Amino acid sequence: MSQADASPDTDSHSPTAAARDALAGLTCWVVTDGKAGMEIQCKGLAEALGFTPDIKRVSVTKPWRWLPAGLIRDPLATLGPKGDRLAPPWPDLWIASGRQTVPLTRDLRKLSGGRSFTVQIQNPAIDPAAIDLIVTPEHDRLRAANVLTTRGSLGQVTPQRLAEAAARFGPRYAQLPEKRIGVLIGGDNKVFRLDSRTMTKLTDQLAALARAGWGLMITPSRRTGERNEAILRRGLAGLPADIWDGPGDTAGENPYFGILALADHLVVTGDSVNMVSEAASTGKPVHVVDLQGHAPKFSRFHQALQEAGITRPFSGELEEWTYTPLAETQRAAEEIRRRLLDHLAQRAA
Repeated sequence: MSQADASPDTDSHSPTAAARDALAGLTCWVVTDGKAGMEIQCKGLAEALGFTPDIKRVSVTKPWRWLPAGLIRDPLATLGPKGDRLAPPWPDLWIASGRQTVPLTRDLRKLSGGRSFTVQIQNPAIDPAAIDLIVTPEHDRLRAANVLTTRGSLGQVTPQRLAEAAARFGPRYAQLPEKRIGVLIGGDNKVFRLDSRTMTKLTDQLAALARAGWGLMITPSRRTGERNEAILRRGLAGLPADIWDGPGDTAGENPYFGILALADHLVVTGDSVNMVSEAASTGKPVHVVDLQGHAPKFSRFHQALQEAGITRPFSGELEEWTYTPLAETQRAAEEIRRRLLDHLAQRAA
């Protein structure tokens, strides 16, 4: 396998020395309500800028968590004891995601006296002018001078991370055939449903590929559910398949990045924009499994990737194709770097 053979010195997603020097000494906070998908995007963006950010996880108390941002006048007063308290000194760069962080991002210019440059990931559903830069997927259809749209979600996939993961997880998958399929399985959410019928069909398709000589590297999510995992394990018993067993897996941490690094093909359920986007950051064929459910923005996302030749629907067969890997996190980081440097120059004037 693998296309993850780039060395750290050739990682095109890492900030250059000059860029790092320009931002040296600055502080960066990543602020979310603790949801993993949001935090991963914020951390990926901060890391692409060369920061090791301070992670802040906030918890908004009732009834404020249910109200739209426009009705919240003092967002700091809505924060409860289950989350981090926020107080000066405020960071030079603030990267946030999630509905509960929007009032905080909106008010940070005033709170910091103009010190902080604010970035909100995903559509904040308020006047964009209240935030320095909004980074949101194209399928959200938000447009403004300070809005940067991306083809998918941001993430932490870089050639360097894949190379490191290939070395770390290679021994785990050494017993599998050399031809390998990475399988990323999500599950039920507000839009999609992974039912037993769909899980059985997917398992049968994977079993057929395993019998044809492919090794399977599989990571389910918490949303997959015990019943679906049981279908998967029963249907793949005795075949060359490694299924991660969650936090209790005796082999250790989630091999997610190792799977991305060591796979020749990727099969991904379509319920997660994050998973599909990160798979598409590898440059490998990404086969998307259709789940029950529909939402216009998800349809626009999947249609855009298919029309760009990045993904194809999974039919049970593997196809070969090439495309330019998504590098949206790095592209967003470059735009933030440019605007942040302009902000610092204006602050110093």
